[in-house]
Amino acid sequence: MKPTLFVLAAGMGSRYGGLKQLDGLGPHGETIMDYSIYDAIRSGFGKVVFVIRKDFEDDFRSKILSKYEGHIPVEVVFQSTDALPEGFTCPEGRTKPWGTNHAVLMGKDAIKEPFAVINADDFYGRNTFEVMAAELSRPRDRKGDYCMVAFQVGNTMSEGGTVSEGGTVSRGVCHEKNGFLDTVVERTDIGYAADGTIEFTDENGNKQKLAPETPVSMNMWGFTTDYFDYSEKAFVEFLKENIDKPKAEYFIPSVVNQMINSGLATARVIKTSSKWFGVTYANDRPVVVAKFAELHASGEYPEKMF
Repeated sequence: MKPTLFVLAAGMGSRYGGLKQLDGLGPHGETIMDYSIYDAIRSGFGKVVFVIRKDFEDDFRSKILSKYEGHIPVEVVFQSTDALPEGFTCPEGRTKPWGTNHAVLMGKDAIKEPFAVINADDFYGRNTFEVMAAELSRPRDRKGDYCMVAFQVGNTMSEGGTVSEGGTVSRGVCHEKNGFLDTVVERTDIGYAADGTIEFTDENGNKQKLAPETPVSMNMWGFTTDYFDYSEKAFVEFLKENIDKPKAEYFIPSVVNQMINSGLATARVIKTSSKWFGVTYANDRPVVVAKFAELHASGEYPEKMF
């Protein structure tokens, strides 16, 4: 059974103006997502499921999905603020989506095989899809046997905003034991200090250093379908505490942490030296365009992918 790629494409792209999932960055107008789909196909994934906003559907089908037809089966599911469990109603005025793990829940009916979760607007690199496909394809004899790809934080810094404008990024900082995830802590406000080192602001408002090789999650997770069942139950508990908080979000790392701490799951950490890149800020764009041009020129990607 080939694994499925589940692409989270419902984000608003608030920091970088416009719908960045549709932004052509490759030499022939390729989107970042095109590279992920191409890498997934050549790494052995058998299907792609996208989660998007319903009001984005027409654009998405005409500009994105049409090009993948004939290359790999694709499905679309929708994330909306009112997609809540029985007994809960979305508070009036809530516009913010419920977070990445709520987006994952939208795939429950479409996905029946082991699956990898990625962000639509992140470039992960061919190697990460190869190692993830291999990990998801191995036999499993228990529930809760998951994995994640860890990048080195120094390989994930936004080269436009973070350096030149003092902008910052958020990353899930990973702590591991014996090759398995122990905890992942979402750190916001990660940026470069004046001396070129990487730092973040902790929960007490103090600046803390991060070594460049510190493993971080870029939201590339590998799950089996039992993850949906646990996530549904955990979402109910999340809503009981947070439904009236307009900015509260239900994130993948917090659910994985819960499962690990409860002894219900393990997450094997697959380390990669690949250099992540994405368009966090508008002035990241020319840097990314240049990198894709280099990747095509070197033969890593063909002239025409789709």
